Amino acid sequence: MKKLLPLLVVLAVIGTACSLGGGNQAAPTAIPLPTAAPTMTPIPLNPTSEPVNQDLQPGSERVSPIDGMIQVYIPAGFFQMGGMDPRASEDEKPVHKVDIKAFFMDKVEVTNGMYVRCVQAGVCEPPRNSKSETRQAYFNTAEFADYPVVYVTWANAKQYCEWAGRRLPTEAEWEYAARGSTLNTYPWGDEKPDGTRANFNYMIGDTTRVGSFPLGASPFGILDMAGNVAEWVNDYYDSGYYKNANPLNPTGPIARSNYFNRVVRGGSFGDAEVDIRLANRSAVRGPNFDAQLGTDAYYGDFSPRIGFRCVADN
Repeated sequence: MKKLLPLLVVLAVIGTACSLGGGNQAAPTAIPLPTAAPTMTPIPLNPTSEPVNQDLQPGSERVSPIDGMIQVYIPAGFFQMGGMDPRASEDEKPVHKVDIKAFFMDKVEVTNGMYVRCVQAGVCEPPRNSKSETRQAYFNTAEFADYPVVYVTWANAKQYCEWAGRRLPTEAEWEYAARGSTLNTYPWGDEKPDGTRANFNYMIGDTTRVGSFPLGASPFGILDMAGNVAEWVNDYYDSGYYKNANPLNPTGPIARSNYFNRVVRGGSFGDAEVDIRLANRSAVRGPNFDAQLGTDAYYGDFSPRIGFRCVADN
């Protein structure tokens, strides 16, 4: 996945022959998932506040009462943002220092089971398709409840995060959660990915249960930040944004007319290892609410390879 994701929805009909590679990979060990019973009452958003508990240690966890998501505390700090390895693209340059305030990030990608609760609450629209890359029955099935939701537009992801009392991460927050203060190429370090650290390069051929690759954790303990599904973030995409980016809690470029591309991070199960580097940036068409209702332009793009996770300020 790179830049304007040339396949997107068409990916749903790509032949599954590519999915058979890596069949001799050792089965990864899954982490326990939250079991807290969620409520349907959203908590108020306060996007400018710091987390209420200032004594938290980096990597401390809590469970959302809304959807049962495990959230990980990311402390305030600074990091070097951008591509530092020889394969860095021009839109990952220049590397620049960024200061970030503290926040909580979802430990894993939002799952089908979590998303269906928002649909049942009458807030979220169902995904644009109920299948996955190779499975005809995927969303709202017990078998795949703990797998990442896909076929969601940027607006779908934003709506879910707000229902859950959270928001979409900024691009800078996403990279900080994946990198910490390191100069890593991947969330776990500089070692090239394999079947024990990430779901990528069609080794499995479709999504895997969230949290299935604990060896691929970021320095803060965030999982699935490389591969499985790529993730919407809040920012508009501008290939030259890093040249003039705000060094303090950057929120991305200001939208322009006919400019609706949003940033997608992390790469997917179908991407090569170069595209699951944590600095890699992709652009996917977001919604244009000035377009005619019901058109592709109004909703923006969606894919069996794109999901999301949320963050919270308090």
